[in-house]
Amino acid sequence: MATEILETERKYEAQPGVPLPPLDTLPEVAEVSVPETETLVAEYYDTDDLRLLKAGATLRRRAGGADEGWHLKLPSDPKNGRKSGKKDSAGAASRLEIRLPASRPGDPVPDELARLVRVHTRGAALRPVARLDTRRRTTTLLDTAGTSLAAVMADEVAAQTFGESTTLSRWNEIEVELTGGGPRLLRAADKRLRHGGLRPAAYSAKLARALAGEAPPSGDEHPLSKHPLAGEIVFGYLSSQAATLKALDPAVRRGAADSIHQMRVAARRLRSTLQSFPAVVPAQSSAHLRKELKWLGGVLGDARDSEVLSDWLLTRIAGTPTELVMGPVAARVRAHFAPREADAQRAVLLALDSQRYFSMLDELDRLLEHPPLTAAAAEPADKALPRAVARAHRRTARRMRTAKRAPAGQARDVALHETRKAAKRARYTAEAAEPASGKKARRFAERMKTVQSVLGDHQDAVNARATAREIGVQAHLAGESAFTFGLLEGRAHCEALAIQRQARKAWRRAAHGKHAWPSAR
Repeated sequence: MATEILETERKYEAQPGVPLPPLDTLPEVAEVSVPETETLVAEYYDTDDLRLLKAGATLRRRAGGADEGWHLKLPSDPKNGRKSGKKDSAGAASRLEIRLPASRPGDPVPDELARLVRVHTRGAALRPVARLDTRRRTTTLLDTAGTSLAAVMADEVAAQTFGESTTLSRWNEIEVELTGGGPRLLRAADKRLRHGGLRPAAYSAKLARALAGEAPPSGDEHPLSKHPLAGEIVFGYLSSQAATLKALDPAVRRGAADSIHQMRVAARRLRSTLQSFPAVVPAQSSAHLRKELKWLGGVLGDARDSEVLSDWLLTRIAGTPTELVMGPVAARVRAHFAPREADAQRAVLLALDSQRYFSMLDELDRLLEHPPLTAAAAEPADKALPRAVARAHRRTARRMRTAKRAPAGQARDVALHETRKAAKRARYTAEAAEPASGKKARRFAERMKTVQSVLGDHQDAVNARATAREIGVQAHLAGESAFTFGLLEGRAHCEALAIQRQARKAWRRAAHGKHAWPSAR
């Protein structure tokens, strides 16, 4: 069974024979253990073109030490699409490490780990790319209760790469890894080690250093130029969201909380950006990719929508007076959604293992690696991008006017749902344009997010009303009381009407308030 650990560490270059500075006076530290020495042998796996390393992931089989076995390290902050993990003020990188027990030498990579990196391998074989032999001296920092706060590891590393040519290298480094302490201790240790003559390591992973001569570009974000062009910002935003989508793939496969929703949002942001900037990204060059992103968003949406509806009904049931809950109401709701959620989850996993998904990722990569060059892409961003935001705003305004004129009932519900989708696109367009338009775009995006959120609540209530009615009929046919489901249906209807009023107020603030987009006031 796999074990998951969030690893937060900081690496430093070290010269042979350079002693560690005193660490027993660091905050919270009461005692420093006697160093323990161990020998570690790690064989690293990757594709021939090092796709895992490029994505900020490493996969190894380690022999020796207390954590002997298979280790897969993934970036720990997928929501932001970071490739090297989230960093704190001390420069420490946090990554999720997934461990499995050791297998026999020569055995293939365990499928449980191989599937977590399929978003990168996409059918390419994993093979040994390097072997690292490490002589490690570990000093443990303890508090007054003898609890471990951090481990300070002095490593002597000998590396050998595999492939068409072999490279041998040696180096020394120091790692400080939190085991129970907090950021304050890490910052203090960082300051102490720097004053002692150590400098931060140039590579976040030992494998990256071993393969320094053949490793692909890391793909890390580059700072914007002083006067960025429209294409620079749009493709930078697309690259960021593509990284987020890929980083969320393992989280969805592991069933991590909220991961399906976040991956769906990343897919929608990508599709929305391709739709909103057709002058920068020609519509004909992205038409098929937009279609595939819509497919992926739909598969993810089915799973997410069942979860949201179930939560909506169960929350209202829990808040209903006991005397008004007649029959096994909550149990029937769970029984209604359980198979649907299971089917939707299976559909998501099948989609993530499909050739269609891998082809979509390949197409996305090609677009980002070889972006189509247009005249609009070469325009100053602060002139070109606000026009796209204004178009998205006007589109939302038209949808809202249609919703206001629609008769009450299904027609208005549908019109408000279309308005929500338009507001969402306007929000994402403004987010993409923020590097060019700054605070103005950020505040407008916040207003559009409010409109989107309110209308999302409206759609949830509309769907809950229909579902309550459906489950109520099932309860009646089973000989149970449908009374409580009638209450839920009525409550959903009342909530939907109340939210419509909230939506009109939210729209007035967004469309006519001080943070309205200038060309659309």
